[in-house]
Amino acid sequence: MPVRERLPPWHERQRLPNGREVLIRPIRPEDAEPLRASFPLLQPEEVRQRFLHSMKALSEDMLERLTRVNPKTEFALVAAEPLPPGEALVGAVARVTMDPGEEQGEFAILVSHYVAGQGLGRYLMTRLVKWARGKKLKRLYGDVLEHNQPMLALAESLGFVRESMQDGLVRVVLELAPEQDSGTATAVDRGAIG
Repeated sequence: MPVRERLPPWHERQRLPNGREVLIRPIRPEDAEPLRASFPLLQPEEVRQRFLHSMKALSEDMLERLTRVNPKTEFALVAAEPLPPGEALVGAVARVTMDPGEEQGEFAILVSHYVAGQGLGRYLMTRLVKWARGKKLKRLYGDVLEHNQPMLALAESLGFVRESMQDGLVRVVLELAPEQDSGTATAVDRGAIG
């Protein structure tokens, strides 16, 4: 009988359809340096779609905010090489930040072109939804550039609806009804890769 590896909460090994293995885990302060080093490898359009404007590097302040989350109000996962934090190349980052005093959270996700098209964005989004439900949030939303059709299609396939549009942005919203005990899995609950 094979011995199953026990991983800490929110840690999962996943094999992508292309055969590459990634470790999905909470972001760590040690990820700051790999994020800084790999940022120039991102295509300009990837940066614009995530940060909604062009930028050449991540500032110290931004790296600090990205890698040191408040576990009461924020959640961030990375998909990284299965190496220790600080050594592992990070291929994707997904996060939720709860709005102060409200029962909703804003999501953001960035999947590098090196691992895009492997189902990783969908899987990470399902983990964000699971965390948001655990925090009893009523809705999850994100602002997406209107020409980012892959992200808009992903959001729609997971049950997000377009709520408003302005200045080239589309707000997508998922109402987080309490989970049902009916045994019926929603699109978000079926988050397998591949």
